[in-house]
Amino acid sequence: MNKNESKYFNTAVRMDKALIELLEKKDFEYITIKEICQAAGVNRSTFYLHYENTADLLKETTGYITDSFLSYFSADKKNIKLDIKSCDINELFFITPEYVLPYLTYIKENRRVFRTALKHFGSMDFGGVYEKMFTYIFNPVLERFSFPENERKYIMKFYLTGITAIVGEWLDNDCRDSMEMISQVILKCIINRQNGLE
Repeated sequence: MNKNESKYFNTAVRMDKALIELLEKKDFEYITIKEICQAAGVNRSTFYLHYENTADLLKETTGYITDSFLSYFSADKKNIKLDIKSCDINELFFITPEYVLPYLTYIKENRRVFRTALKHFGSMDFGGVYEKMFTYIFNPVLERFSFPENERKYIMKFYLTGITAIVGEWLDNDCRDSMEMISQVILKCIINRQNGLE
């Protein structure tokens, strides 16, 4: 990355962080370009060098949060979609400490960002991120476990909603309980539910 690319990237990150900060205080629809520029410490012309409008920035910010989250996983965990159809089926259990602990570490270290993302899930188009994950990861995994195709979206919503509820409660307590304890709670819920399905 050359100096100009680095400067461009750093400015974009500042605007992503500024938008996250503003989203803590108000809904996206009420955030202005002027407020974003003030929070990021850039002028309006710099904003327009990067984006056409606030929706463009919002889309990039969603990507920034997703990339930041994925950076907490090892390379082999990030690339799991490459092996889904051929790997041993036991490798397809994602609710394990190897996956849950990096997830909880990200949440604990980025509480403010995660709370904001949960609050603005719809407007930040995390639904689009979920759809990609469903298409390339969740659906093929459930197929390997022989779940009927028409049930798969319901099953994933069940698991993801439950995990999000546990994490939300943990966030409400300012992550005071240990990550290991929350990981065990999630694992117990998933294992008990899987045993109930057998």
